[in-house]
Amino acid sequence: MAVIDPGAELGRDVTVGPFAVIGRGCAIGDGCRIGPHATVLEYVKLGPNCRVHSHAVLGDVPQDLKFKDVPSFVEAGADCVFREGVTVHRGTHENSATVLGRGCFLMANSHVAHNGKIGDFVIMANGALLAGDVQVGDRAFISGNAVVHQFTRIGALAMLSGNAGIGKDVLPYCTVAGVRRNVVAGLNVVGMRRAGFAPADRITVKRAFDIVFRSGLNIHQALERLRAECNTGPAAAWIPFIEQSRRGICTLRGDTGDDAGE
Repeated sequence: MAVIDPGAELGRDVTVGPFAVIGRGCAIGDGCRIGPHATVLEYVKLGPNCRVHSHAVLGDVPQDLKFKDVPSFVEAGADCVFREGVTVHRGTHENSATVLGRGCFLMANSHVAHNGKIGDFVIMANGALLAGDVQVGDRAFISGNAVVHQFTRIGALAMLSGNAGIGKDVLPYCTVAGVRRNVVAGLNVVGMRRAGFAPADRITVKRAFDIVFRSGLNIHQALERLRAECNTGPAAAWIPFIEQSRRGICTLRGDTGDDAGE
């Protein structure tokens, strides 16, 4: 009872549930499971062993007035999970793509808009919403009902708490508190430990945090200090991240205390 376009390509051991739809130009990797009532529209490419649950919709056209009905794509790596009601839209411009890395877990009713670039092992909890052209680094965690403005970047291993509203870039390894907009709360120390960061590397990241947020320097002065003192290991990722920021970076909330400490 599923509807599969003759132009779709299904790999080995793919399972498609009843009333599911797979559109033309799709490429479904080996071992994928497409649940009942799931919709995979045109030009979607799924890596091996992905799971698309009921009523998820992958590959619908972008909610962007600039879209002119041109071919564009959704691409997801291996082992991604799309739970109930998830929506992921195609790119706006011709041959552009919304891209997810491997091992991503998108929980119920979360949304990735056109031209998003999502890293590996990213988790989006229920109701998390990413606007167009958002970039999310590897292993970031976006909690329930968090919302991210278009063109904003979320760094690797960043953690956004529930109901967070983000319109400025979140530096790698930082945590963001909910309710207050564009404010970081500290460092994701637990996430860094789980990712295998050595103690010396965590100390250097904390040093970078203090330079950017607690030194009283403006961002240009802080960058100079980072280049001089934090130019190796994971902390060095902050330098190009800040240099490439188009929207500015989040600030530190006033009551942080020792949240950034070890």
